[in-house]
Amino acid sequence: MGLTNLGFLTVLHEPNGYLGGYLVTNVWGRPLEFRLSSAVQPNRVQQILYAGTLEPYICADLIGKTLVDKTAAPVQLLVTDRATVLDLRLKLECPVVWLAAAEDAQARSLTGIGAVTVPAETGRGPLLCHPRFPDDATLTREMLGQLDASFDLSEPFVRIREAVGEARKMGVHK
Repeated sequence: MGLTNLGFLTVLHEPNGYLGGYLVTNVWGRPLEFRLSSAVQPNRVQQILYAGTLEPYICADLIGKTLVDKTAAPVQLLVTDRATVLDLRLKLECPVVWLAAAEDAQARSLTGIGAVTVPAETGRGPLLCHPRFPDDATLTREMLGQLDASFDLSEPFVRIREAVGEARKMGVHK
C-alpha cells in the first residue's frame, strides 16, 4: 500500500468550545487541503448524559468525522495529537494514530495493552494506534518508512494552530 497523502487532525478546547483543524499534506509536507470546524459547545445535559465519553464523541465523531468527510483529498494515514481523536478510527478505513507527548501517562497505559505503532524517539513521544486495530501498527510503520527521515510529524500541528489563529483574525469559522 503506497502512501500518497497524510492527514493531521487536532482539536483545540477553548472557552467557546471545541474547535477542529485538519490539514492534508503530501509526503513532503506540502499542504493539499485545510479545513476548520465551527466551535462545538456541549450543554450541561450533554455533559451529564455523555459523562466520560463526551470528549471522544465531540472530538472523533462530531468534529473529526465531519472534517474528514468534507475534505476532497483522501488520506492513507491520519495523525492526531489528541488521544480523544483515536476513536475516529472506528469510522474510517485508514489507520488513525495518536502522536503522544513524550511522557504522557495515557500513552503509557495504552502502550501497556500493546497499542504502540512506532516507539518514542528523541524529542518525540510514541505513535499509538487504536487498541481495536492492532494491524494498523504494521501498516503505519510501512507508510512512515516511505517518508523522508527529516519529516517531523509534530510540525504540521504547529501550522494548524497558526492557521486557526489567522482564520480567527480574519473572521473565518468554516
